[in-house]
Amino acid sequence: MAFNPVVDEEKCVGCEECVDVCPVEVFEMVDGKSKPVNAEECLGCESCVEVCEAGAITVEEI
Repeated sequence: MAFNPVVDEEKCVGCEECVDVCPVEVFEMVDGKSKPVNAEECLGCESCVEVCEAGAITVEEI
């Protein structure tokens, strides 16, 4: 099973919590917003979803 992390750029406040918590470094900050630059590495653990106080991240099964 594969997963696709999605960041809603309009909701993202650039706190970097997802960058810090992700065990496989899916996210990087680009222009002050989180981007899933290594989405293919996503484990589907949803740690990023849990720490995102803005509710900007979802993880979809693909």
